[in-house]
Amino acid sequence: MSYYHTKYVINKRKKKPYLKFLIWFIIVIILTGGAGGYLLYQVIYKPNVWTADGKNVSIFIPTQSNFDDVKQLLFEKGLIIHRNNFIWWAQKKKYPDLVKPGHYILKNNMTNKEVIKLLRSGNQMPVKVIFNNVRDIYQLAGRISKQIEADSLSLLTEFTNVEELNKMSLNPEIISTIFIPNTYEFYWNTSAKGFLKRMYEEYLGFWNTDRTTKAEKLNMTIPEVITLASIIEKETNKNDEKTLIAGVYINRLDIGWRLQADPTLIFALDDYSIKRVLNVHKELDSPYNTYKHGGLPPGPICIPSISSIDAVLNPQNEGYLFFCAKDDLSGYHEFARTNTEHTLNARKYQKALDNMRIYK
Repeated sequence: MSYYHTKYVINKRKKKPYLKFLIWFIIVIILTGGAGGYLLYQVIYKPNVWTADGKNVSIFIPTQSNFDDVKQLLFEKGLIIHRNNFIWWAQKKKYPDLVKPGHYILKNNMTNKEVIKLLRSGNQMPVKVIFNNVRDIYQLAGRISKQIEADSLSLLTEFTNVEELNKMSLNPEIISTIFIPNTYEFYWNTSAKGFLKRMYEEYLGFWNTDRTTKAEKLNMTIPEVITLASIIEKETNKNDEKTLIAGVYINRLDIGWRLQADPTLIFALDDYSIKRVLNVHKELDSPYNTYKHGGLPPGPICIPSISSIDAVLNPQNEGYLFFCAKDDLSGYHEFARTNTEHTLNARKYQKALDNMRIYK
């Protein structure tokens, strides 16, 4: 065997262990990388949200919340399956520095990637804000505070902020005129100031050319229309007779008669348990007592519905000057042109109340 052949054989023998080590090292790297990749895939793409019965869940992240607040919110609701995985991915995506308040919808089987992407984006789901049958701004503030983040105190502070109201040509006595009962979409984290601003914009949109023209033909301002509508709102919940009641009141205003509206007196007394207005009630000294004072009261006695507002703008004038509740207690009314007719109708109703032992 030659020298060179011997050297080749020796070198070849030396290389075999090295090649084996290199091959195993590469295999280990591949396996480790594969395992790491699989784990990373599990963290990012494996479903990590659980909701009861697979239903969507609303979460509300308050203003000025931090990542710890969000974690507590999600974990307390039991929405996150693997918490550490969620925390790790949130930190990787720098979510702790990008927490955005609002209302978000989490779906069953969402991945960490989907959840963090949603929460980071601030792409919140609007909430439907509904209000109707509201007596005053205090009751309104309570209703709204249950539907958006702003609390009732901050809402009332805005509703009574004279400086801000003056900018809208309003005052505390007629502030309720800008609230038009309806269903609106808001972002949940809307502030009290933002809510009032939006309501004012809706008010301006509601009073379009058609409605303002009708108000002008009646020789009434918008607050006057809403004030009369608020009385009608409290007189009846029957939309099909609201235009007739509006006609009665407008006829009275036109000839200079007092409205003599029971709802204004109840408002003045601040006693909504009254079922039967008595003569003693009518002696109350209040600008809202339309038995004593002519014309409209200083402002609305409630926040009227759109149907009541439009009833004032489209009154049905049948020449009636009187009305009272029907004695069948159906909620409908009997209308009359003369005091004699009205007296007969009133006696029937009073007798019905007596039979039911309703004396006050």
